[in-house]
Amino acid sequence: MDQYINFHATQPASAFYNNDKYIRTDFMEFGAQYMFNRSWGAMLEVPYWVRQYKGAYGGNNDDIHWYQNNSIGDIRIQGMYTGLSEDMSTGLLMGVKAPSGDWHYPPFDRDTQIGTGSTDLLMGAYHLGTLPKQLGTLPLTFRERPFNWYVQVNYNLPLWGQDHYTPGREVDGAVGTYYDFGKVGPLKELAPMLTFLASDRTRDTGTAADPADSGYTRFIIGPGVETKLGVIRAYADIEVPIFQNMRGYQLTTPWAAKVILSYSF
Repeated sequence: MDQYINFHATQPASAFYNNDKYIRTDFMEFGAQYMFNRSWGAMLEVPYWVRQYKGAYGGNNDDIHWYQNNSIGDIRIQGMYTGLSEDMSTGLLMGVKAPSGDWHYPPFDRDTQIGTGSTDLLMGAYHLGTLPKQLGTLPLTFRERPFNWYVQVNYNLPLWGQDHYTPGREVDGAVGTYYDFGKVGPLKELAPMLTFLASDRTRDTGTAADPADSGYTRFIIGPGVETKLGVIRAYADIEVPIFQNMRGYQLTTPWAAKVILSYSF
C-alpha cells in the first residue's frame, strides 16, 4: 500500500500542510485457524511489516528524510463460535491484540509506527447467505447456481495504551457477494467476488498522539476472485476508496492490493 495523497476532510489537499510525504507498507502475515469441533475454534494472526517513510521534520518542507523499519506487527488471537446455526453460517469472534509490534522506532511518530503499543479487545461477527432463486419473476441464479452473500463487522477497542498514546477505537464492516462457477479446468473452484468495506476510527488520544490529524471514515470497493487448486486456496483483490473523510491532514492511498494463500490440513 502506497500512501502519498494528502487528504483533508473529503478532498485532496496541498502536501505543504502535512509533514508526512510518503508511506509505503508491505504487509506479510502468517495465519492459522483450528476448529476444536463444529462450534468452537481459534485463530492466530502474526503480521510482519516493512514500512518506508518520507517526511519533513520541524515543519520544514525542505528538510526531507527517508527512513525504513521492519518488524513483527501486533499479534491477534481470537476465539470463534459458529454454533448459532446448524449450517455454521453465522459466527462470533472475540480476542485480543497484543502490543508486539515495534513502536519505539525514533524517526516515526506514534501514528506511523508499525505497532500501536496498545492492548486491544477484538469483537466481531459474520454471516454467510444465499440469495433466493428469484425475486418475483426476476431470476437470481446463473447456470442454475445461486449467488451468495456475506456480511462481517469487527470492533477494535484499545484497553491499555503505553507512553501517553492510545489509538482510536475502530469499527470495520464488509458486505459482499460472490458467484461460484464450480470446477473450471484444473481449478476446483472459481468465484468472482465484489465487496464493499467501511471503516470508522476515532481520534488518537494522549500527549504523544496527534488528535487533530487522526481518525477517519472511509468506504472502499474491492473486486476480487477466489480459486482452489487441490488443497491450496487463493484469494486476491484490489481495494479502491470511493469516499474518505479524514480528520485533519492525512496521507491516503489510491488503491491497495491483497493476496491470500491458504492450505487446509
